[in-house]
Amino acid sequence: MATLAERHEARFKKPRRIRAEVAELRIGDTQSILAQPNTFMNESGYAVAALVKYFTIPLDRVLVVHDDIDLPFAKLRVQEGRGSGGNKGVASVIRAIGDEGFWRLKCGVGRPPGRLEPAAFVLKRFAKYEQDEIALLRQYGADIVEIFAREGGDEARQQAGEIGHKD
Repeated sequence: MATLAERHEARFKKPRRIRAEVAELRIGDTQSILAQPNTFMNESGYAVAALVKYFTIPLDRVLVVHDDIDLPFAKLRVQEGRGSGGNKGVASVIRAIGDEGFWRLKCGVGRPPGRLEPAAFVLKRFAKYEQDEIALLRQYGADIVEIFAREGGDEARQQAGEIGHKD
């Protein structure tokens, strides 16, 4: 989100009663809200639900960006209306808003090696040799969020399948 905020010279602020930092910006003709929850990942649904209610955002215009261990490293995928896929943050959002009908931008981190627990794996820092691909992933992810804001989820889904790291 920081990459996208920098592109649009948007600054994050801490609104009252919402457990997130929020940046308001215009992407094309669309007024957009970027949010970074100030909660533990498995409680991020509280922030998302508050944002949806406060800004009166229809669920088909909500895009949750999250990691996904079932996607290869640095691959992007956009999906709508699915379950949590085991991601505790997404499960929290589903519980808090009472609906699965929002969009997800999944950022692949790959499977944990050996017997490393998934929770420990997704919390560790990326290796030095992965930094260039992570920088590209951030740029591609920001591109996809912009497409989502301007053209909607279906176009973002199509474009996510065309850019970034391929299998």
